[in-house]
Amino acid sequence: MGLEPIRFSGVSSYSADFQKILDRTVAIGAQPINAIQRDQTKLVQQRTLAVGIQTSAEALKKAVSDLGDLGRSRAVGGVSSNSSKVSVGAVTATTPATYTISDVTSLARSSSATSAGYASSTTGTVSLSGNVRLGFAGKEFDISLSAQENTLTGLRDKINALGAGVTASILTTGSGETPYYLSLTSTTSGEKPITLTSDPSGANTDLLVSRDNGSNANFKINGVAVSKNSNLVNDVVSGVTFTLGGTTSAGETVSVTLSSNRSSLAARLGSFVTAYNGTRELVDAQIGSAAGLLTGSSIVRDTGGLLTQISGYGGTGSIKSLSGLGVTFGKDGKASFDQSAFDAFSETQIQSAFEFLGSSTTGFGAMQAKVSQISDPVTGVIANETARMDETDKRLSAQVATLTERLENMQRVASERLQAVDAILGSLASQKSVVEASVKSMQLVTFGKNEG
Repeated sequence: MGLEPIRFSGVSSYSADFQKILDRTVAIGAQPINAIQRDQTKLVQQRTLAVGIQTSAEALKKAVSDLGDLGRSRAVGGVSSNSSKVSVGAVTATTPATYTISDVTSLARSSSATSAGYASSTTGTVSLSGNVRLGFAGKEFDISLSAQENTLTGLRDKINALGAGVTASILTTGSGETPYYLSLTSTTSGEKPITLTSDPSGANTDLLVSRDNGSNANFKINGVAVSKNSNLVNDVVSGVTFTLGGTTSAGETVSVTLSSNRSSLAARLGSFVTAYNGTRELVDAQIGSAAGLLTGSSIVRDTGGLLTQISGYGGTGSIKSLSGLGVTFGKDGKASFDQSAFDAFSETQIQSAFEFLGSSTTGFGAMQAKVSQISDPVTGVIANETARMDETDKRLSAQVATLTERLENMQRVASERLQAVDAILGSLASQKSVVEASVKSMQLVTFGKNEG
């Protein structure tokens, strides 16, 4: 209980007896405190069990939600017949389909350009007038160079400060009379010509000696010509993203096939069974003859009822229950997944399975909302119950503090009173010794000897 015992230090022969009295008084006074602390220990254990069920139920919610997501997307994934030429990325489409990509004549690449050579990057002038114009992707940007800025380095810094989508850098060969060059590169791919002229209102002198205007990705999909400024294409086929990785030869085609992935469905059904059984086991441990500390609580009652709803969920389509997906429930309440039965399902049955699962708000997937009512870490049944436990623990801690303070005061007062009695007894014992010594002295004087 945290109470520091007082060690009785007396002077009388009864000091040990007084210590026993003091210890017994404290022990009796501590009984209510010990009882409260036992309640607190039980409360901590109950909270630990509750959090365990909450964590397991949250995993069950995710498993149900994942099945709902799979039902919505129909587990559609994309496969390329030649991933080095066309690789499939994110797929949100829900309908199986096949697309043919051909005539990939060019890939998207960034434009670039290089100036003539200069003797120095920090001295000399790049423009007699100090006025330079950058052209990029159909836009023009005027640059004014001061006397100090009118160098290759100054022009580079001015271009980079524009935010025009062009990066400037200085290249050097390290030899020759003019080893310094200004290099310009677009920050995005696509056919976007770069121009750079000096004195645009006058001589309009071209400062670039070589240029690559970049290129778009040009290809056909199902025979329709497409041109994009990026090799990542996400706005041609609804719900499908793919990346061009190489050009195709004459007559060469690449197929992108969208189809439902059985293995994804099987994996998520397996995850659901694991999550369900984990929660079932924790709940069952609180029920029956060997019930745990949460027996009879709303946590066990509500979570057990939820598991019953999940196992007994009925659909309206050709698949009426989870058993139609290969998930069955034994007499012990535990779920199991029959992989062999699932593997024998026809494509029609697989599509019916997706209809049964629905989405996060329809069909079996909508059960995730009911699970959330139990598992939500803020508003769920278990969260509310653990919050109540925390409040009870605070209240009990306050009671312990109050009773401990009272017991400390009682111990102090009792000790002070016993000390006073002990002092009196010690004094009486001392007086007795003096009297006895006096009597013996008188006997010796009177009779010449001590007589008892």
